[in-house]
Formats: sequence, structure tokens, C-alpha cells
Amino acid sequence: MGHLVSDATFSSEVLNSKEPVLVDFWAEWCPPCKAMDPILDDLSVELAGRVKIVKLDVETNPSTVVTYNVRAMPTLIVFKDGAPVDMKVGAGQSRVQLVKWLESHA
Repeated sequence: MGHLVSDATFSSEVLNSKEPVLVDFWAEWCPPCKAMDPILDDLSVELAGRVKIVKLDVETNPSTVVTYNVRAMPTLIVFKDGAPVDMKVGAGQSRVQLVKWLESHA
């Protein structure tokens, strides 16, 4: 499982990060979220130093979920320089599509 962030650590881990950050908004009860886990775990190693990948549990972190209007799982949001710059909803992306998408923000 990837690096976890919470409402309490979101600002320091995501908004203040020097590199782009992909936040995976997920839930324990979400099968598509679990299907994405191995891909995102691999990408966190492959893209280390260029893109940081973190996970935020929507069940236990309502403040961040509301702030970024997350309504479906999984939702992937790329943050750059403290602001959301791109978003994908659902688990419809292949590994290749995700790499291309993330590299466009690196």
C-alpha cells in the first residue's frame, strides 16, 4: 500500500511538496480502488523523484474530500505547486495511460 496522508498531513505532504503529487482518493470498500493499488504502488517506485504518489482514505478524512469535491472512488488528482492541476475519476486508465498522464505533469 502506498504512502498514506490524512486531513492533518495533507498540507505538508501534498500542498507544500516541491514535486508534483498524485493523490489517490480511495475507500476500503471500493473494489476499483483495490484494483488500482498494485499499479500505483509500482508507479510510486518507477516515478520516484519526479512524481510523489500518496493515498487518502475518504472515510476517515472528510475535510479534504469536501475541499476538493471528491464524489466518486477512485479519484486521482495531481497537485502541482500547492494546487490541483488535473483529475481523473474511476479506474478506467491502463498503466501506460497513467504513466503518460503523470509524466506530462512531472
